[in-house]
Amino acid sequence: MSSTILLITASARGEGSISRKMAEHFQQAWRSKAPTTTVITRDIGSHPPPFISEAWIGAAFTPAEQRDQHQRKLLASSDEMIDEVDRADLIVIASPMYNYGMPAALKAWFDQVIRVNKTFSFDLGRGDWPLEPIFRGKRLVLLSSKGEFGFQPGGSRHHMNHLDTHIATVAHYLGVNDKHFVSIEYQEFGDERHERSKQSAHQQIDDLVQSLTKLSRDQATYESAPA
Repeated sequence: MSSTILLITASARGEGSISRKMAEHFQQAWRSKAPTTTVITRDIGSHPPPFISEAWIGAAFTPAEQRDQHQRKLLASSDEMIDEVDRADLIVIASPMYNYGMPAALKAWFDQVIRVNKTFSFDLGRGDWPLEPIFRGKRLVLLSSKGEFGFQPGGSRHHMNHLDTHIATVAHYLGVNDKHFVSIEYQEFGDERHERSKQSAHQQIDDLVQSLTKLSRDQATYESAPA
């Protein structure tokens, strides 16, 4: 089985980052099941993408054949990151919750990769829903760390969860149609609930890897079968 994972790490912290440790656990578990997998890594927590600007927007909406050298340079990092998304079968994002939402670096990454005529098309002929993703058939795993708790559906802070919900919404425009969420909570409390949350998340990661690698194997078998 050969597949490609794009692994995005978004924490501003280094060794102390819980979400980074979740990413490491996921990658190790995956490689134990599928050692030939290609993993593209992008550490946006340590190397944040540039924020978009008026000039960037102008370049993105200029037809490719009409862009000047400066516009092509403005879009170069966006082109590189979009190519990574294009190559990936599975996008894994490891991110903390900052102020109940995305870290700025992760929002900047989404702004760079969700781009007209590259990852989505725009056609007013479609009526009130003119945007459609260009990519198809990708999976997304969000591994997140949260200082408080109760952010899951039905939880006491679900209405405050603007990390999972925002990512679930915008991932559609990267061709994602299968999403999975694993969280570690109670970080700020540092008590036994936090330890149980970590143990539960690691088990969820192991179970998810088992399930997703099986799906990848089954798909590869189906695609290689004679017609």
